[in-house]
Amino acid sequence: MTQHRRITGKLMIATHNPGKLAEMRDLLAPYGIEAVSAGELGLAEPDETGDTFKANAAIKAIAAANVAQLPAFADDSGLVVDALDGAPGIYSARWAGESKDFNAAMTRIERLLQERGATTPDKRTAHFVSALCVAWPDGHLEEVEAHAHGTLVWPPRGTAGFGYDPTFLPDGHERTYGEMTAVEKHGLPPLGQGLSHRAKAFVKLAEICLEQR
Repeated sequence: MTQHRRITGKLMIATHNPGKLAEMRDLLAPYGIEAVSAGELGLAEPDETGDTFKANAAIKAIAAANVAQLPAFADDSGLVVDALDGAPGIYSARWAGESKDFNAAMTRIERLLQERGATTPDKRTAHFVSALCVAWPDGHLEEVEAHAHGTLVWPPRGTAGFGYDPTFLPDGHERTYGEMTAVEKHGLPPLGQGLSHRAKAFVKLAEICLEQR
């Protein structure tokens, strides 16, 4: 079995999404990792041709590691709606189009749910998925995945977060991701509860790849 590898020094964050970048930097901050992003360095975004979140995270991490010759950290995440047979899933970002109009994407989901008679909470269950991958230039990979379960509300609530956050009500809570502060949504103990899908995945990754300062 391949030994896990620790992240040291500089790390490339393979994203052009400012919301994801902010969350990843927040999560990495306690570990003293110097993080630079693919967007800041002007690296091109690779085509996400995988058929799973895990495969797409690896595609992004490997591409960035090869170009930058640094360990690269990538996330692929999305919203899985049970009543829509798992859509939008790995196509979550594409549903927002080139303009990243997630209001339009959330409206599309709501229209489809209404067409299928999904009007009560028990029929509006969904979960976020976050697959994280760290790739090294020599080909070594570390991969984890986590889910956050909840229901979809309408109309969307809150202006915090990004993407589908305003319509996602996590199980056991009365406020959507869009109504939560960054610390509430993805902060780790002792400040937060590691509530988000990305925070849950990061905890798994930290256990095998990071050393607390």
